Amino acid sequence: MEKTSNSTTRSGKVYLVGAGPGDPDLLTLKAAKLLQRADVIIHDGLVSREILDMASPTARRISVAKKRSLHSVSQDQINNILISEAAKGHLVVRLKGGDPFIFGRGGEEADDCIAAGVTVEVVPGISAALGCAAQARMPLTHRDASSAVSFVAGQCKGLSDQNWSGLAGKGRTLVIYMGVANAEAIVEKLIADGAAPDLPVAVLENGTRTNFRALRTLLTDLGDLVRRENIQSPALLVVGEVARYGDAEDKFREFAQMAGAVA
Repeated sequence: MEKTSNSTTRSGKVYLVGAGPGDPDLLTLKAAKLLQRADVIIHDGLVSREILDMASPTARRISVAKKRSLHSVSQDQINNILISEAAKGHLVVRLKGGDPFIFGRGGEEADDCIAAGVTVEVVPGISAALGCAAQARMPLTHRDASSAVSFVAGQCKGLSDQNWSGLAGKGRTLVIYMGVANAEAIVEKLIADGAAPDLPVAVLENGTRTNFRALRTLLTDLGDLVRRENIQSPALLVVGEVARYGDAEDKFREFAQMAGAVA
């Protein structure tokens, strides 16, 4: 699909809107108002049905849901849809799970729209990291445990070539998005980059939703935990001492006790 020419007359506008981590009550007031005003809503697969149902019944919905290793709609196609719909004079809401500028490719979409002469406004949302950790009452920073927090993507290309040295360890928290499918490789990478095998890790699955789970183990056990508990995306990995805080269920201790009983 060719990108819209810069010469095209436009009176529409694109809003890059964060839908938050899942709970519709965590949607911002501005986002809720825009859903009622939108002519077109272009949404990801992680946006909950409850949030989509808040939209105007006259709004046209376009799903651009992606699954791991299966991008039914490419990013270039999504960008072109935004530009094309705005060129028709529509108020376009690009609705993304979490925050549009944290692993949401919002920067790419904004750049292409601006280059095509389309007006863009960003409406931030509660990121998955903040929402999931809050539900588990797990502070990502803590005076006694962590003075810094980093966000990384766990399924991006070239994972082994990235330098994660110092991102997880004493006084630091590492939050890994989209890391469940690559849990084993992530464990190997973190340990190779200097993380201690007994560093606490929490897995936060389906954050802010009714089927939320918060599980805790040690870094060396992470891959096994994902298999034992059949953890599925969407889920976040929180690596660091802060994983000892909050309401995460200690699955490593439970597993060790079971293994000892069997032995």
